[in-house]
Amino acid sequence: MIPQSLRELLDATDGQRQADWEGRRVWLAREAWGELAVSLQGAQVLHFRPDGDDSAGWLWVTTTPQAMPGAIRGGIPLCWPWFADESPDGQGPMHGTARKAQWRLDAVDEHEQGVELHLSPETRLHDQLVPRAVIQANAQRLHVELITEHRGETPVKYTGALHTYFSVGDTHQCRIEGLAGSRYLDKLKGFAEDVQQGEPGIRGAIDRIYQSNREVVLDDGQRRLRIAKQGSDSTVVWHPDTELPSDTPADVARRFLCVEAACTRVDPVWLVPGAQHLLATTLSRES
Repeated sequence: MIPQSLRELLDATDGQRQADWEGRRVWLAREAWGELAVSLQGAQVLHFRPDGDDSAGWLWVTTTPQAMPGAIRGGIPLCWPWFADESPDGQGPMHGTARKAQWRLDAVDEHEQGVELHLSPETRLHDQLVPRAVIQANAQRLHVELITEHRGETPVKYTGALHTYFSVGDTHQCRIEGLAGSRYLDKLKGFAEDVQQGEPGIRGAIDRIYQSNREVVLDDGQRRLRIAKQGSDSTVVWHPDTELPSDTPADVARRFLCVEAACTRVDPVWLVPGAQHLLATTLSRES
């Protein structure tokens, strides 16, 4: 599910192009392998639909996005160099600085009968760490990488996430397979620790950090998507139920579910000078 205004831009696209949407520059593709939309604010994937998929797309974006310089709710925001409210001094913006920053499109390459984008921030976002993003899309999958390189002189600890919003028919009909037996922190209960009994279903508000590096399957009763990842030992599952953010209309409250590849307080990344870390997620249809 994406806003009608973004849908209209995609419908008017033949091949690849850039356009303006909600005060932001977006890169669009509508080709034989499928469709892709990426905002250059935040290097954020907004839409992906592979060829042959009869849905509106795999990702959800709010129909009432914040005006610039606010962040876009939906798609795959890049949370960096911290996740949630875990900035080192406790004063930084929610989910870090990368998602609101302007990114440049460094390269667009054909890849496996699809496309590969390389992006980097226009300005420095950290005194020692430098991120870049790689987005690959084709008729079989969507793959997003967030690569962090240490160019400073002292070790740095950071967290982050690929905060994926999946478009679903009804959140309360969703099941996530692959997390049974995993330990988790329940953010709605003061980070109380528990163990997942059986596979989680969504019946109300949920905000959990699962300690797992396993691939999972999201089943919403209409489609089964495989969610694989690299460089992550946390899987975050989030839905606010009726406590909706101000930029999320009530009539679409149960049309999305977040399943995120993350590095959180339970598995922060320590980088030494010269090292780099890859956080990635790969979305594909279950065969």
